[in-house]
Amino acid sequence: MINDVGFHTKEFSQEMRLLLALLEVNNPTEYTFEHWELLQDVDWPHFIELARHHRVFPSISRKLSEMDNAPIPSFVTSLFQRDYYRNTLQMLALSGEMEQLAGVFSEHDIEVLFLKGPVIAADLYGDVSLRTSCDLDLLIPIQKLDKAEALLVRMGYRKDDYITTILNDWKWRHHHITFHHPDKKIKVEVHWRWNPSPSKEPSFQEQWERKRQSSLISRPIYYLGREDLFMFLVSHGARHGWSRIRWLLDIKKLANQKLNWPRLIALLRKHQYSDIGGQALFLAAKLLASPLREEMRPLLTRKAGWLAEDTMFYMERMVNLHSPPVPQEVQKYHKKYLFALMTPGQKIQFMTSFLFPFPEDAETLPLPKKLHFLYFPLRPILWAWRKAKRQAA
Repeated sequence: MINDVGFHTKEFSQEMRLLLALLEVNNPTEYTFEHWELLQDVDWPHFIELARHHRVFPSISRKLSEMDNAPIPSFVTSLFQRDYYRNTLQMLALSGEMEQLAGVFSEHDIEVLFLKGPVIAADLYGDVSLRTSCDLDLLIPIQKLDKAEALLVRMGYRKDDYITTILNDWKWRHHHITFHHPDKKIKVEVHWRWNPSPSKEPSFQEQWERKRQSSLISRPIYYLGREDLFMFLVSHGARHGWSRIRWLLDIKKLANQKLNWPRLIALLRKHQYSDIGGQALFLAAKLLASPLREEMRPLLTRKAGWLAEDTMFYMERMVNLHSPPVPQEVQKYHKKYLFALMTPGQKIQFMTSFLFPFPEDAETLPLPKKLHFLYFPLRPILWAWRKAKRQAA
């Protein structure tokens, strides 16, 4: 079962099919009659909207410029060039801030791994201007979170206090805290895990031992080893339904590097990411013509294929899970999709987590902190009380 998963891509709009066809191309000699045919009668405003939504406009700008004498309106090329220029400035600003953060954290004995941003753009694309990033994501040991927060505040960042917690459930219900710099207009997400529970991940120390040093700037900047990066990217993309093509383009680029596939497959199995690893490979192959090779076969299971097909719901819509209000139809589907991603053990862990007190329980019945253990037996009663009140309203 290397390549027998069928997607209903024919139902995509012409603009979406053109976007994917352009991203399939690896060099200018690969443009075919199909590309030129798709350029006829394009709804260019919609095409631009898609390229922006999927965060692939830098790559699309480059590819359109390679097509000599193509019937592309001048306003389209001008707009993409403007977006490309703005993104280049953004990535340079993030690169400078990344260097400064790495220096400050190193001076205060905080190990830091940059998860995405300019280091990934340079590694996967060879050019920071060819990938978009709106923030900096970094991973540190959980025991150094307070120290990191104090340093960021001293640097002018403001913490986004959106997390409410009880009995330290923030450590596993959440996975990062967010900081904004009001003057620099830069957002930094400080992670202590890749994803919320019930995900299973390598320890920070394991990732640190497998780290790589970026050659982007002279100061030592560390980021994930190739196999860890693959695991992180597939877990992040899967959790968001691969609703942005940029994440699949990352997978295509990374899969073409010299990954140690036996080691990667062992790590994916150990941390229960095999199915979503296969899902990512299937999607990159079907949508972006990324090759499926024999060494990938252990990941290309039937469940991985089913999970890949499940993402067509997101591909057929421009879903933005981070911009509320999320349509009810999307919310309902996404909950079922996330549950389908889990292994049987993770499903049990997820359902069991509902027995653990929630911050809403403390809001419903405030108790002194030393009595918070009482929320365990009280939780069913408090949940029923809140539900009855909502129904009455």
